[in-house]
Amino acid sequence: MNTMLSIHDVMPRHLTAVSNLIEKTRALGWPPATLLVVPHTNWSADQIKQLKAWSAEGHPLAGHGWTHQVDQFGGWRHRLHSALISRDVAEHLALDAEGILDLMRRCHAWFSDQGLPPPDLYVPPAWALGNIPARRLTEQPFKAVETLSGILTIQTGQRHYRALLGYEADQFIRALALRTSNTINRRLAASQGLRIGLHPPDADLLLADDLWQDLRHFSPRLPEGD
Repeated sequence: MNTMLSIHDVMPRHLTAVSNLIEKTRALGWPPATLLVVPHTNWSADQIKQLKAWSAEGHPLAGHGWTHQVDQFGGWRHRLHSALISRDVAEHLALDAEGILDLMRRCHAWFSDQGLPPPDLYVPPAWALGNIPARRLTEQPFKAVETLSGILTIQTGQRHYRALLGYEADQFIRALALRTSNTINRRLAASQGLRIGLHPPDADLLLADDLWQDLRHFSPRLPEGD
């Protein structure tokens, strides 16, 4: 099975948790996870050096929004999405198409400005791309964009649908919703391929047991004896 592993919300205040997830996933036989980096969050020189080290170890870097924080809500649909799914991180939903393109361009440029490899993949916070036609994504520099349903290759316009597992559940209702979604997506994984998206606090939240069970079950190279 073709499985993609990513670690979201890579920003200065999460680097210790990200490092722990990297260490534990590698111990379970996973290749280097894709790291979804949030640019505009006061990175220090030492923290940029850590990103460079992870990149050198084989971790692909991806763009992940700009601030990962909503300053204002973009109408009732955004407020509903925030209440049910994204809290206050889906910054694309507060923007029009021009604002989304500007954000994506700034995000991509930040990597080169820091001496980091320019990323091919962009993942909007909460996988919420917002109000922009797919045809207009040719106006930004990323080669692929990942949303809830899968990955869009910009040059060809082809969508690669993949099942998705997530574990960011800090309340009972979110745990119930994610557990239901994950059950469905495990069944779809054999035919669609699979994505596993980890967030820095996941190992301390309500679905932590599910997380480790899935990482063991779907590991491409689980060490002998585990």
